[in-house]
Amino acid sequence: MDITFLLNGETRSVAVTDPTQSVLDWLRAEGLSGTKEGCNEGDCGACSVLLTDGDGTKPLNACLMMMPHLQGKALRTVEGIAGPDGTLHPVQQAMIDHHGSQCGFCTPGFVVTMAGAHLNGASDFDDQLAGNLCRCTGYAPIIRAAKVAQSAPVPDWMRDHPVEFAEISLTDGQPAFLPRSSDELAAWYLDHPNATLIAGATDVGLWVTKQLRDLGKVAFLGGCSDLQQIRETPDSFIIGAGVTIAALRKAMTTPHPSFAELLRRFASEQVRQAATIGGNIANGSPIGDSAPALIAMGAKLTLRRGDALRTIALEDFFIEYGKQDRAPGEFVHSLTIPKSAPGLACYKLSKRFDQDISAVCGCLNLTQEGGKTASARIAFGGMAGTPKRAHALEAALIGQPLSEAAITAALPALEEDFQPMSDMRASSAYRMQAAKAMVLRYGREARGQPSILEVQP
Repeated sequence: MDITFLLNGETRSVAVTDPTQSVLDWLRAEGLSGTKEGCNEGDCGACSVLLTDGDGTKPLNACLMMMPHLQGKALRTVEGIAGPDGTLHPVQQAMIDHHGSQCGFCTPGFVVTMAGAHLNGASDFDDQLAGNLCRCTGYAPIIRAAKVAQSAPVPDWMRDHPVEFAEISLTDGQPAFLPRSSDELAAWYLDHPNATLIAGATDVGLWVTKQLRDLGKVAFLGGCSDLQQIRETPDSFIIGAGVTIAALRKAMTTPHPSFAELLRRFASEQVRQAATIGGNIANGSPIGDSAPALIAMGAKLTLRRGDALRTIALEDFFIEYGKQDRAPGEFVHSLTIPKSAPGLACYKLSKRFDQDISAVCGCLNLTQEGGKTASARIAFGGMAGTPKRAHALEAALIGQPLSEAAITAALPALEEDFQPMSDMRASSAYRMQAAKAMVLRYGREARGQPSILEVQP
């Protein structure tokens, strides 16, 4: 398989024999060693690169990207952040002026991510840089450097554009399948039901880098543009499985702000720009943060096998730990959620605020009529082997006011819904206590008490 892309402004054609080779490994083998290998799992940001496609330029982790991801796109590494004549990028000069580097191992990744934010006009630096770790300098001088560089014009050399290259042959003789639509994917996957489907590779990438697994036949879904759309009906959003977490967060900011805020805490900017909502669902993780919110909203999941589509309630997709309701050759096609869910609130509890896996994720969606709860949909992650609804708690709350006394009286029902496990993130007792606290918090916020994150000194 020959792929063609731009690398730091120059056209490169590469023969790919191992489609699961990481972009990081390829870059370093090519002598572009400024891109560092730190964690090799998408947590540290030392391998950050910029990728430009039809949707713009975004920072990504090179350790999780695989070579076929580059087809027809433009890649820029830290070696390409300065100008062709050696002129420093504004963020590089600011890092020097504000002493933003000590050991320097993390610095290339920071510079690349900062250059991407500078190009895109992003100024939420705490979010933009949450996926880049520094244990020497600390973040204060780095954030100062980002703010100073913010007003500088974008250098001309940073404006990459993807180029139309010859399409890759869609034959079984190729080491990977790159479908151009969900129709092509459906036909191929029906014939290769044991193949691995790769979207953003933010989870599958770890199967290779950490578990050293041979994935066998693989298909890369980035070319299925019809799976990357969000469509509106009069009362719902239909979200394609290939929509990234970053794109979904942006789309949900106004209609579902609490869900959007939950997505802000989904890993890091590098991961959000690669990870897809379909991948997060298909993964089936009991601590996948999107599922509790979607279940609380009453999301419907559409699956496709060949030409056949079937739609089920999302909560019914998760059967037990590691098992989902998905037939061989069937894949996640789209999600349908309501346009309005004013009673929705999402809470994530983790050891770190940014870029951490939930110990408990709770999402509540209650409606009130006449001062009492008329309907309730409540779902938790981290409390069972799958994301799961709290049916007993819902029943205990319906017909009751959202008073402290009524909620406190209903809380024991949560112990009928869940018997959480203890692990390295939290004990069973802590998880139960935390889940109950989330329900109390929901009631207090509904009565006008502000979140602790909103309390001002």
